[in-house]
Amino acid sequence: MRRWENMHTVGAYEAKTHLPRLLDEVARGHTIVITKRGIPVAKLIPVAEERRRSKREVVEALQEYQRAAPPLDGVSIKELIAEGRE
Repeated sequence: MRRWENMHTVGAYEAKTHLPRLLDEVARGHTIVITKRGIPVAKLIPVAEERRRSKREVVEALQEYQRAAPPLDGVSIKELIAEGRE
């Protein structure tokens, strides 16, 4: 593995052969550039972690959605399902 502009670089064959090891490195925060005949063609980067919402935040969001939704005014669930299938 070589360094290129402060990133690890590997050739396409090495990337194919050692993908599990490279994914472990990316999971630890490293960025890896994959080259083909010495020319950079792809980059493996860590996925940004999404913030998990607490149960309270989820319940509050659902309650807010329910308050904002228009009332059903006597429409049955069967009628809504039938309308959705049309």
